Amino acid sequence: MTLYHPVSIGNINLKGNLFLAPVAGYSDSAFRSACIENGACFTYTEMVSAEALVRKNLKTEILMRRACNESAYAVQIFGGEPEVMAEAAQIVLEKTHCECIDINCGCPVPKIVKTGAGSALTRDPDRLFKVVEAVVGALRQAQGPQVTVKIRSGWEQKQITWREAAQAALDAGAAAITIHPRTKAQGYEGHSDWSIMRQLVEMVAGRVPVFGSGDLFKPEDAKKMLEETGVDAVMFARGAMGNPFIFRDTTSLLTTGTYEPVPAQVRIQTGFAELERLAAETSEQHACLEMRKRFHAYSKGIPNGGPLRKAIVQASTIKDYHEIFDKLL
Repeated sequence: MTLYHPVSIGNINLKGNLFLAPVAGYSDSAFRSACIENGACFTYTEMVSAEALVRKNLKTEILMRRACNESAYAVQIFGGEPEVMAEAAQIVLEKTHCECIDINCGCPVPKIVKTGAGSALTRDPDRLFKVVEAVVGALRQAQGPQVTVKIRSGWEQKQITWREAAQAALDAGAAAITIHPRTKAQGYEGHSDWSIMRQLVEMVAGRVPVFGSGDLFKPEDAKKMLEETGVDAVMFARGAMGNPFIFRDTTSLLTTGTYEPVPAQVRIQTGFAELERLAAETSEQHACLEMRKRFHAYSKGIPNGGPLRKAIVQASTIKDYHEIFDKLL
């Protein structure tokens, strides 16, 4: 099989194996849309609080909206209580009709972990099983979306529990497993241990697909992960932030052996398309503040970048962005 190939998650059939991970503060529908235009084969929302959904927090509904060009996407939810997660999954189904619900069992952020969610579930396979079983059960009658799970390698180096966590997810009915092979203690520091991915692929032995995440910052990283680990798909997180072109470049590398850098003009035009979508989805004020960090990334490689980025952090309207960039387009 070639490195770039279709993937199935239960009854979801995807054209390729390059995914956008759930990235807090980034994976809104505007950015996901840009990633799809540039070759992302499957996309995930940023993680959504199950508690907030059950309490009918309106902001969470915005996080879950399908992008205009998403034929299939996943909503990621987090929580540590099986009953709450089951109710939240039913709300996701009612509000979005998404194709997949992903359960976050890997987030290392303290405020998430202390509630029994995120990485706390990788450390507690029994609770992980109950959470996944509850969500799968809640959606079964409705013949709802596929349920997948994202885990970490463990709590710390002396407490590596990915194997038990993965088995619990399988036993509870998960349709796919994503692994970020860092511990909770590592956070996003140090290096991810790709050998764990290889072991998970061998352990699962084709029963469900395995997706790899961690240290994918350029197309060559994705190629190497696919070759070394045998994962069914790779999931870009930080490597895609401000760089939706990584999907296009990686597709080209995997299928032709080479890729061409994206011209600065195309980068900026993509940024404006994202800005307009985000403003329509939320508000101009929110979109312009949010796009400061994203335009900072889109403008990398443009001459005299220092003064340009100094102007970007002051931009408050779409007009401001045009005054900064129109002379460069």
